Amino acid sequence: MPIRYIAIIIRVVKVHQLHSWQISIAQAQQIQQKLASQVSKESEVVNLRFIAGADISAPDSKGIARAAVVVLSYPELNVIEVKTAEDKLNFPYIPGLLSFRESPLVLAACEKLSTNPDLLLIDGQGIAHPRRFGLAAHLGLLLDTPTIGCAKSRLCGTHKPLINEAGAYTELTDNGEIIGVALRTKVDVNPIYISIGHKVDLPTAIHCVMECCHDHRLPEPSRLAHLAAGGKALPVHHSYSQRLFDSSF
Repeated sequence: MPIRYIAIIIRVVKVHQLHSWQISIAQAQQIQQKLASQVSKESEVVNLRFIAGADISAPDSKGIARAAVVVLSYPELNVIEVKTAEDKLNFPYIPGLLSFRESPLVLAACEKLSTNPDLLLIDGQGIAHPRRFGLAAHLGLLLDTPTIGCAKSRLCGTHKPLINEAGAYTELTDNGEIIGVALRTKVDVNPIYISIGHKVDLPTAIHCVMECCHDHRLPEPSRLAHLAAGGKALPVHHSYSQRLFDSSF
């Protein structure tokens, strides 16, 4: 009898179905208010080996967007794995509700990974959000993974002026609550806005972001995810390539 070989890809990243995606705007806001209380602000970032970045492109002329997740080794920051997913975005563009527009496609890219990240940096807000539940917080709960919001712009809150020094930061507050920091990652560049996503505390978030900044405004996982979402090819460190298991009968 001839031997058959079947390649089996084990899905290591699991998505927790917390709610339906077929919802109204009012329902989306209610979901945010409900799930915000489930966000953990206690750090579970331990034995950090793999750190990932996730980003999504703007839709093209046909309405198709591309989400990308890039996994890097830590602390070397070698590219281990790059996965993308393309589709139409079904939820309307509404500030404050972008996680309902972008999460399904980001999750589709994450589900293709054969490496389970220990930490995920998201190009978006964590709890630095009017309802304390931005994209990074949402994805953190859905993936049950430590996440950090690493946004290029501020959605809400205010902060004091920031000195022009790499690593300098100042608290971002909203209604008397500390919701994140404005962090200057490089001299003479605008700050980025760091906030807790899930299963991380703010000092750990600041430290991890700065450790991943290599002469750019954005930390490497976020920067490379942005490039991959834009269609750029990234070199992959092949010793950690996708795991395939052969089964014979």
